[in-house]
Amino acid sequence: MRGSRNPDPNASMVNRRELLGLTFGAGATMVLTPALLRALGALEQSGGKLIQRAIPSTGEKLPVIALGFANHAGCADSAALKEVLKTFLDNGGRVFDTQHQNDPKAQQATAAIVNELGVQNKLFLSLRGIPGGGPPGTPKPTPEAEKAHFESLFSSLKVPKIDLVVGFPDTDPTYWALLKEAKKDGRIRYLGTMVTSFGPSARYESLMRNEQLDFITVDYCIDRRGAEDKLLPLAQELKIAVLSFFPFGGANGYSCVSDRGVFGRIGNRPLPAWAAEFDARTWAQFCLKYVVSHPAITTVRVGTTKAAHMLDNIGGGIGRLPNEATRKRMAELIESFPLAVPPQTLDRYAGEYRAESGLTATFRRDGETLFVKSGTRAEAPLVARTFTRFVDPEGSVFEFQLVGVGPATRAARVILEQGSQKIPLERK
Repeated sequence: MRGSRNPDPNASMVNRRELLGLTFGAGATMVLTPALLRALGALEQSGGKLIQRAIPSTGEKLPVIALGFANHAGCADSAALKEVLKTFLDNGGRVFDTQHQNDPKAQQATAAIVNELGVQNKLFLSLRGIPGGGPPGTPKPTPEAEKAHFESLFSSLKVPKIDLVVGFPDTDPTYWALLKEAKKDGRIRYLGTMVTSFGPSARYESLMRNEQLDFITVDYCIDRRGAEDKLLPLAQELKIAVLSFFPFGGANGYSCVSDRGVFGRIGNRPLPAWAAEFDARTWAQFCLKYVVSHPAITTVRVGTTKAAHMLDNIGGGIGRLPNEATRKRMAELIESFPLAVPPQTLDRYAGEYRAESGLTATFRRDGETLFVKSGTRAEAPLVARTFTRFVDPEGSVFEFQLVGVGPATRAARVILEQGSQKIPLERK
């Protein structure tokens, strides 16, 4: 559960269930009183100010916690979302990201909230490019439709310029040209592209090296760390800012199968006492501080429809951050919690894989367990550490690398880790 109870009985922090009972009981509207802020603890840490990181291409600094409503804006209570956005801004937030809004109703609702509050000049606005983004299978829009969509970005939010427009690697080249021209004319301040930790890495790397990108946006959380392998180090090397999303997993994350995301495996476990060493007072802050502490991350987007959750999330960008040794300890702790991977996800991995050396590994699913037969070893059951990382009884690790989007997602290869040795095996 998000915001599980702190094990210290003398701590002033209250968990989310208690906080919601205090602030939303009997249909009451949340009042951001000093007592509530103190109880949450977000503004007590290190002066209560959000950490800021610089955009490498300009040096402009952004708060490390960003906000987005995604498609919730189309169905959630508008008053509640206004309270979330106000809470975000009142506590140092600035980056408002809508790149995962593919529902026109949600887009309209978000624009209405921003317009009614009149906060355009307080926000760093990040928007998606062409509708659908251009993934494989998306019908190619006409030039007229591309231009109409581009102009709608400005008219819906009533702004003369947009801070960041995020395209997709496969967005139509004419639309990319339109965005580049708009940046040259000053209508767009920054240009970025969305990548994924499980997609065609070579395609992403080529785009990052050959295009003049200010940002990449990528999925990244404590139990989905694929971006750490190549994308984040390359962003550092090329001095590209990173806006990360899905810091808690969730239904929209490729590896996550429920709206609870990483909190589904945390359950009701108490937060470890050593989390206080980096000023994490809830599991939400624990997970956020893991993401924020990576040096490539410029800002991380959270999504919530509750103002109390927003305050908790703000605390994830305040105070001390874990060092590399502590980050490793954090990831190991989360991976030690049992993870139930649904059969439909395991089916993505079933099949035979072969290394250049001739070594083969065959995976099959039986019920809710994945089995492996590798080399001369007897078939053995695997234990899931993350949704893509599995361990056999002898300690060998199998890390699946995925391709595709949505129902088409499947494993293309698996990396066998034995001690310091890593052996790639391609799917046959």
